[in-house]
Amino acid sequence: MQTAASHAHAVRGASDPSQAAGQAPGVAGTNSAAANGGGTGRSGKEAVPILMYHVIAVPPPDAPFPGLYVVPSEFAAQMEALKHAGWHAVTLDQVQAYWRHDVSLGPGKPIVLTFDNGYQSQYTQALPILDRLGWVADENLQLTGLPPSQGGLSRAQIKGLVAAGWELDTQGFSHADLITLDAEELHYQVAVARSTVQQRYGVPVNWFCYPSGHYDATVIAAVKDAGYTGSTTVVPGWAHPGEDRYRLHRLRVLGETSPETLLAQIAGIQDDPPAPGSYNGT
Repeated sequence: MQTAASHAHAVRGASDPSQAAGQAPGVAGTNSAAANGGGTGRSGKEAVPILMYHVIAVPPPDAPFPGLYVVPSEFAAQMEALKHAGWHAVTLDQVQAYWRHDVSLGPGKPIVLTFDNGYQSQYTQALPILDRLGWVADENLQLTGLPPSQGGLSRAQIKGLVAAGWELDTQGFSHADLITLDAEELHYQVAVARSTVQQRYGVPVNWFCYPSGHYDATVIAAVKDAGYTGSTTVVPGWAHPGEDRYRLHRLRVLGETSPETLLAQIAGIQDDPPAPGSYNGT
């Protein structure tokens, strides 16, 4: 079964997010005052940080990789700190509308919160905390290998996230290492996964999330061919409108990250270079 531990082969150190592995409909209207630029002062041209979370729970005593777990109280404190620092959560579809069509993201500084794989705690713990702030997030759903008995979201819970305004995207079926697959298997993990989520939940599924962050030119081509708008990596940095949408940066938030440290980490990666053309975990 796919569990939190199965992602940890890409985690090189529990204190170093740069070495860790890894997603609501878009804004409907436009804002004639495009100079709002999502509250940043420049129309549709600002970079946006994307955070990556996995399990929102206390790690069990035998967890081999406790860095994958952020305890609920810690997560709540991080969200409050982001709010007090002027951030507010938006979705990837909303960011795309801002970048391409100058659709306002509202006042303040936009940030995207992504949750990988589909752990049940994302519904039971993260959703209520974000609801209190009026915030949404992106769920990067893994379709198999994480049943409710192993901490996975049920279909009813996934529908609950969508009803709450969360954006539903995907990591494919089974968290496979895409760069090792043949053409048929790659199509299944990327294109068939998208159509399955679309049909099952009635959502567009515009963004792909590379399992463990692994990708190369062949994988990127498969994601494009499947009709995704873009995809997210595990390479730290901010997502910039002028960079390749199929190599968007993300910052992985590790367990025991204080709110102050998180704010400093976000600021510290703002000017990081573009993600590489391929990534295999090294």
